[in-house]
Amino acid sequence: MAGRAATPEVIWARPERAGRGPKPAYSRADIAKAAVRIADADGIAAVSMRRVAGELGCGTMSLYNYVPRKEDLYELMVDLVSGEYELSEEAVGGDWYAEMLALGRQSRAILQRHPWLVHVMSTVYGSSPNALRYLEHCLGVLAGLDAPYGTKMELIAMVNGTAMTAVANEIAIAERTRGLPWSAEEEQEVRTAYLVRQVAGGAYPRLADMLAQAPPPGDADESFERALRRLLDSFRYEFR
Repeated sequence: MAGRAATPEVIWARPERAGRGPKPAYSRADIAKAAVRIADADGIAAVSMRRVAGELGCGTMSLYNYVPRKEDLYELMVDLVSGEYELSEEAVGGDWYAEMLALGRQSRAILQRHPWLVHVMSTVYGSSPNALRYLEHCLGVLAGLDAPYGTKMELIAMVNGTAMTAVANEIAIAERTRGLPWSAEEEQEVRTAYLVRQVAGGAYPRLADMLAQAPPPGDADESFERALRRLLDSFRYEFR
């Protein structure tokens, strides 16, 4: 295919346009925006070079001159939505706990706006322009945490991982519910009743004790907030 590299290549190291010749009809941003529109509307499975080319009004083969591989297209898409983070310089050097909490919330919100992200996100995309911007900002925010850079990078990854896990679970539940002839609430009621019957027989005393003492589960927002705070608390306690 035209433009397809035979050796490993980072899309960002590839010039967006040659030094000579006519100006390209489309930019990488144009292509990424078209792909994101498709993914937001119909899911990541709907994103193909043919579909993106149709969205832009160009030939499929000509698109390979801009984006050699579908994996590169995904990288452009991830970088584009990563630009949605609101990163204020005023946050650098301040309260790292509060700022990482806010960034974790932003991560979850971005993932919720673009559910396809949980299917394509990869650590190999960490060298894209907006990913580098995000990492540089996070390290500045964490200047007040007395920990090695490697530990700080682990914390950043854990915050993002917590958001990813939470949203992936939300998406899985929503997708499953859409395929059922009853509501999620109706199913939960039936499953809860079944669980109560099972533990009432005495075979699961610890579960029975837990059900007797545990408060009703909170909503997804409360669960995410608790998980994120517990993660940050652990780092604050270790490096106090």
